[in-house]
Amino acid sequence: MLFSYVSHLECPKCAASYSHRERHQLCACGSPLLVRYNLQALRSAWSKSDLAGRDNSLWRYRELLPVEHEANVVSLGEGMTPLLPMPRAGAGMGIPKLYMKDEGLVPTGSFKARGAAVGISKAKELGVRSLAMPTNGNAGAAWALYAARAGIEAAVVMPIDSPVITRAEVAISGARLALVDGLISDAGKIVAQAVRDEGLYDASTLKEPYRIEGKKTMGLEIAEQLGWRLPDVILYPTGGGVGLIGIYKALLELKELGWIEGKLPRLVAVQASGCAPIVKAWEEGRAESAFWSESATVAFGINVPKALGDFLVLEAVYATGGCAVAVGDEELLAEQRQVAALEGAFVCPEGAAVFAAARRLRASGWIKEEETVIALNTGMGIKYPDTVRADPPILPPGGVMPAGPRASEGGEAR
Repeated sequence: MLFSYVSHLECPKCAASYSHRERHQLCACGSPLLVRYNLQALRSAWSKSDLAGRDNSLWRYRELLPVEHEANVVSLGEGMTPLLPMPRAGAGMGIPKLYMKDEGLVPTGSFKARGAAVGISKAKELGVRSLAMPTNGNAGAAWALYAARAGIEAAVVMPIDSPVITRAEVAISGARLALVDGLISDAGKIVAQAVRDEGLYDASTLKEPYRIEGKKTMGLEIAEQLGWRLPDVILYPTGGGVGLIGIYKALLELKELGWIEGKLPRLVAVQASGCAPIVKAWEEGRAESAFWSESATVAFGINVPKALGDFLVLEAVYATGGCAVAVGDEELLAEQRQVAALEGAFVCPEGAAVFAAARRLRASGWIKEEETVIALNTGMGIKYPDTVRADPPILPPGGVMPAGPRASEGGEAR
């Protein structure tokens, strides 16, 4: 049995085909490329029972990933994050079957580790020695650290307002780090110039085909964790939208393999009100989005004014009967506090936006009470310390702990 059943790269716009054994960035027509597999051969060679006993990492799905030789796999143990029931938060929203796929528990503290693991592994297989990428923070951190593990040099450019912790992750990896006084789109222009000047491998979002393959494993895991039954709704915080594209791709591949049946989950693209190009395009029924001027949000990971793969995001939303929702910063920060207080989960601002969107969609009736709903939390809340303010009292030695709500109500100490 083959380690991977990867067959070729394909353009979703013009259907041009490319070899996966050569370096390719975008199609000649300018579109991102998608990885294709010999699913007919895989259907007869691979079954669900083959997963039994495999490592609980995303590489358990190696046949449906693009790395041909196991020796090229670069891993820090990423994948198979928990699918947690959220009963108290769900009860407050009127969604009893609410679950959270918690991506804060992967290496580097965000779902970006998935794309980095597969992207870096394939880069290693292709003989890449140095790469460059723009980032809002978490992707750069993940790619820089995985590149270090692979022995690949990395150059990263991020906006000056990116989370400081992600900046530290890039710096400690030994990567070249530069900050730009602007947005990720400005960082992208600097990286594009460096790619031209230095011949670097361009690891920008969707300018290499393999990041999607890492992200799609979230969809594979959700299906497996639910016993190969599908949820009704999956909500995803959407900047570049690679994860949503990947989840949709995974579900289509599983359906072609015969591993899942029935209607696909309705996919929801969640954005911030201060940067919502996908939402605007969906509301207008468009196939692509327009550049969002003067974008700003505390959910920094989804502050993407124009996604290269916007047409793929919108296709996934339209095809599944999904929708796109924009959430304000105050609303998502309030939801972040609510989820922590009710469920003990310190989610990132982007993940909080998803919970806020779920609440709103249930209130409108778009989500029904009996439906199974999955909220993607894409990272650790502790990577965004500035989103939470704590002002505890300072006690002198021998001081007395101030009374809290439970103590003042006569409750037992816990």
